[in-house]
Amino acid sequence: MTTPGSVIIEDRLRDMREQKKLSQGNIEKRTDLLRCYISRVENGHTVPAIETLEKLARALEVPLYHVFYEGEEPPKLPNLPKRKSSDDIAWRHNHSMRDAPHQEEASSRARDKSRHQTHEEVSASFPCA
Repeated sequence: MTTPGSVIIEDRLRDMREQKKLSQGNIEKRTDLLRCYISRVENGHTVPAIETLEKLARALEVPLYHVFYEGEEPPKLPNLPKRKSSDDIAWRHNHSMRDAPHQEEASSRARDKSRHQTHEEVSASFPCA
């Protein structure tokens, strides 16, 4: 089941090939892929690797995105958050490693404090009858 606007690659490849009035044999000569393999792709029996899709797009003389998208212009990219550079990641890692001994020491003290109750605190937990 497909969603509206989605493209089934095998149908798209066949449609583009037929629009350009090319046979599977023509595509075979342009790509060095066997005609029977091209048929299997177009009929949905084989899922081609991206490298194969690149070969097919070149043979059809279209940009690769046309295999996935029907518009004349490439699809608009979503507004994604800015990626961190490797320098930002390294800086953050180096600073967190530098502070790690101090953070571990403070956390260790907090754990010890919670583990060691005073005699009065323990006695208060178990009142005598």
